[in-house]
Amino acid sequence: MMELTERQWIRHIVFHPVEGFEDLRWKKAGSMLIANIIIALWFIGEILCGSFYGQQFVMTDLDKFSIVPYITRTFILFFVWTISNWSICTLFYGEGTMRKIYIYSAYALVPYISQLYIQVLLSHFLVRDEVIFIHIPEIVGIFWSALLIFTAIKAVHQFSVSKALLSILFTIAVMTVILVLMVLAVSLIQQVYSFISSVVAEIEYRIRV
Repeated sequence: MMELTERQWIRHIVFHPVEGFEDLRWKKAGSMLIANIIIALWFIGEILCGSFYGQQFVMTDLDKFSIVPYITRTFILFFVWTISNWSICTLFYGEGTMRKIYIYSAYALVPYISQLYIQVLLSHFLVRDEVIFIHIPEIVGIFWSALLIFTAIKAVHQFSVSKALLSILFTIAVMTVILVLMVLAVSLIQQVYSFISSVVAEIEYRIRV
């Protein structure tokens, strides 16, 4: 196979997923920089989709904008996916490293990320009666990326179809556990911080009195 540029690799993977990811593994290609750019574009796309959608479809209040949910649903979610899949597939004797899982999974998200930008663009030109033309790229992007992620996991770990599917299901289960524990940890930290703040405030009040 000829040497491909990073842009050509992405195109090759998106449109020829089965041989694309196998070629990527065989050539030991893939760039952390490109993967990071893809995740950053995902983050920006989610913000645009959540805050700059066409007003005829969604009314947004930028005064209540918070960046935390977007960080959670992109950077944190992807990091948890990478950690979870690596830990599960290590038990399944998968061949993929954490770096490869990160890169392959990021490349697999390209169709989903693309549809975010397409949605935002179409929302400013279409009317409510034409909303189906927004949902079509959304559905296609989601299913396309889901297929790419499955193919990526199968290739990076050299799993069979059934083993790849099973590893993804276990990965999702581990992700759920980790995310629940993270939510509980954040809630506990907030409670501790609130308690300490109350104690400090009470001490300061006693001193002033």
